[in-house]
Amino acid sequence: MKDHKFRYLDHTADVFVEAYGGSLEAAFENAALAMFEIMTDTEMVASEAEERLEVEGRDESALLYNWLEALLVRFEVSNMLYSNFKITQISKTPRGFRLRATVQGEKLDPHRHSKKTGVKAITYHEMEIQRHLKEVKVKFLLDI
Repeated sequence: MKDHKFRYLDHTADVFVEAYGGSLEAAFENAALAMFEIMTDTEMVASEAEERLEVEGRDESALLYNWLEALLVRFEVSNMLYSNFKITQISKTPRGFRLRATVQGEKLDPHRHSKKTGVKAITYHEMEIQRHLKEVKVKFLLDI
């Protein structure tokens, strides 16, 4: 568990992630970190490039899915690895929810970045968002 931000739960075929935070924003940031940590050692990913990202979802589960999917697509299309995630806003809209974030990372360098496990997709299967008194937990499965 990386500084108590997330942990990997037992699952037979995929990667089952539980990410934590003091707010929904922090839990979503840690979910993204957990996904990239599956792919590489995020401590080796420099914050050379900064990008803004905006996603929407009809509910909070769809927002989590779309957040992780947008990051995975950027990795697949642009070979970008990310290690720093800052969600600046999650807001309610007439159609659901909107997330605005800044992400930092760099292009994949096979000489510096270890290759761990490839993530094929994010799934809705077993996805949960749990709110507790001082903590938010999100759970989701990654298809590997």
